[in-house]
Amino acid sequence: MTLEKLQKDMIAAMKAHEKDRKEAISSLIGAVKKYAIDNGSRDNITEDIVDQVVLKELKTAKEQVDSCPADRTDLLEEYKLRYDIIAEYAPKMMSEEEIVALLEKDFAEVLATKNKGQIMKSVMPALKGKADGKLINQIVARYC
Repeated sequence: MTLEKLQKDMIAAMKAHEKDRKEAISSLIGAVKKYAIDNGSRDNITEDIVDQVVLKELKTAKEQVDSCPADRTDLLEEYKLRYDIIAEYAPKMMSEEEIVALLEKDFAEVLATKNKGQIMKSVMPALKGKADGKLINQIVARYC
């Protein structure tokens, strides 16, 4: 996902008078720009930075949905809508089968050690942002 795509989608939402969609995309753009400024890459916002921020915002939106009281249906609907909009921009995550195949292909010697800490230390940098950390942890646990 690129910052330009987010900006074009925000403009389209504004023209279509979709207030909730515009606000969700606008907050994503703001978070991406803030992250870029904080990390000194203000003029060079890569797709990796955008994807990383989108995943972080998606996680935050999911936590809002999960922690919202059940009797606050108005808030819950708002949070779910925000989550759904952000999810549209999230990068596609690897499936369990893809993770297993990658582990057995590229990390076979580390898997043979049966040391979960060492395996996770090797695997996580390669899969960060491409697969869910909890799922990776569960798969690695099977090998140990």
